[in-house]
Amino acid sequence: MQKLSFPHPKSAPPIILVISLLGIYLKTLATGLSWANNGSDGGDLIAAAATGGVAHPTGYPLYLILARGFQLIPIGSLAFRTNLLSAVAAVLAAVLVYFAVIRHLSLPQTEGWSPRCLIGLISAYAFGLSPLVWSQAVITEVYTLNAFFIALILLLISNINLAKKGLTNLDRMLGLTFGLAVGNHVGITLISPIILFSKTFTFTAAGKWQIDMRSLCRRLAWVGLGLLIYLTLPLRAFLKPPINWGNPLTFEGFKWLVTGRLYQDQIFALPPAFVLERMRAIAGLFIEQFGIPGLLFGLLGIIVFYKPSQLYWQTIWVFFAYSVLALGYATIDSFIYLIPAFLIFSIWIGMGISGVMRLVEQKFPRTGILLGIIFVIYLFLLTVSHWSQVDASKDTHAENFGKEVLAQAQENSIVFAKGDMAIFSMWYFHFALHQRADIAVIAPDLLHFDWYRESLRLIYPRLVITDAMSTTEAVKAANPGRPVCFIEYTLDAKIDCAPYPNP
Repeated sequence: MQKLSFPHPKSAPPIILVISLLGIYLKTLATGLSWANNGSDGGDLIAAAATGGVAHPTGYPLYLILARGFQLIPIGSLAFRTNLLSAVAAVLAAVLVYFAVIRHLSLPQTEGWSPRCLIGLISAYAFGLSPLVWSQAVITEVYTLNAFFIALILLLISNINLAKKGLTNLDRMLGLTFGLAVGNHVGITLISPIILFSKTFTFTAAGKWQIDMRSLCRRLAWVGLGLLIYLTLPLRAFLKPPINWGNPLTFEGFKWLVTGRLYQDQIFALPPAFVLERMRAIAGLFIEQFGIPGLLFGLLGIIVFYKPSQLYWQTIWVFFAYSVLALGYATIDSFIYLIPAFLIFSIWIGMGISGVMRLVEQKFPRTGILLGIIFVIYLFLLTVSHWSQVDASKDTHAENFGKEVLAQAQENSIVFAKGDMAIFSMWYFHFALHQRADIAVIAPDLLHFDWYRESLRLIYPRLVITDAMSTTEAVKAANPGRPVCFIEYTLDAKIDCAPYPNP
């Protein structure tokens, strides 16, 4: 009789990590289109992926490809399947945090469970259960996938075995990973110094700095290969999709899209008078994510117990770069850019716990493990207080709003949707779900763009749209036989549909 085989003890911790985190995420995952947790962009990303379109700047080509793959999974609604990508990316990022920590620790490894495994789980749970990460794992957004790539890059750089085999493999993997990661979110270019100079820039025994140009060039070549993912944007635009930001078929349109020119004025544009207030808010967020004990362990990890190394300086750079971006970005949701900083701080928490465990073990043998277990329990207790804050499973505001608009709009109506929440939700219902083909959905905020007016002419050939039209009044006047709706969503729904056609 064949004996039953069980997973190796070393594989048990990451398996437990995956099952527990995925279970929590699925329990709180949005079942449809959701505005929860600052998820107003969800309708645009879902609809662009579903229709082969081009999402808002910077286009997010890799994300759209992956999202379309998840949309083909035959479960739940279209939005639920896209939301699932965020959950899976967050789980994988936590797993990579686990492996990055256990590879960095100098604690002895055993055949089964060990302090190293426990500390890896602590860091992974500190990251995966932090409310900001959790909040983005249950809606359609690009930020958990960005965290996955940052964790993967740190793991690749710290992989001693890969480095021992020569820089060629490391250069290829690191360059390609980074290039593809930029195709998900250009913000990851903040860590480009790590990509360019890790293990290529060294200090010689003679006391001089030297750079391996062959390694650097090879790495840049593979970055370029990964960046080719952006060529999918003109290909998508060539098919004339209903969502086609910037129309990247032209060079100017492509440059406008991928450089995020629409948002460039907001980068590091926070007025000086608000800097101190923003800094206080960021400090409060760190306490909210990890609690006072987690904050103390993280500070101990980076200040006292973290041994200076290449990984040490890399984590400091990632933490600093993203914290400065979140501080200076002049938007109300800039705090989302702290997710990579929270990832780094979770690693530091593991380092702090590791150091304290070693000190405790010296005076009280076998009690260090108990300290680690207590901290894991503490992290799970925090989830109880965070649950209602991040739970998107019961959020129906976006779904109800879209359905109400479609129910109130008369036949052949022109629906003017103001604001991201209104226009993106309508794109989801109208283009992705193919509902109410008789109406025309127009974003007044985009009417001044040539590419948008051209897109409207292609989508709605019976609608009169000229290059001189940049206001709702001009569109109404040119289409006098059609009813109109004005919709917006701020704190509540604002739907104003004319009962009769315009005279």
